[in-house]
Amino acid sequence: MYAIIKNGGKQYKVQVGDILLFDKMGLDPKTAIEIKEVLAVNSGELRTGTPFVEGAVVMAEVINEGRDRKVVIFKKRRRKDSKVKRGFRRDHTRVRITAINA
Repeated sequence: MYAIIKNGGKQYKVQVGDILLFDKMGLDPKTAIEIKEVLAVNSGELRTGTPFVEGAVVMAEVINEGRDRKVVIFKKRRRKDSKVKRGFRRDHTRVRITAINA
């Protein structure tokens, strides 16, 4: 059984036990989350929603919050003596999927 959920403008295909990185939610560890934005559920047959499947809920548990590795953005314009170096670290919430209720 799997489900396709939406969170933070992104879509994820999830199964029970999966660990995902969502955008930072500001929640404490061991907090339970209900995700109601379920786009599709497959439990033998595929059910899709318009846009969400009615009555379908994905339960998740917060593991921790953290930051990703740094991504370096380097722009150089040749022969112009112009260069820019920037870094970016995404804040995330690590989540474990505990149940899919269709």
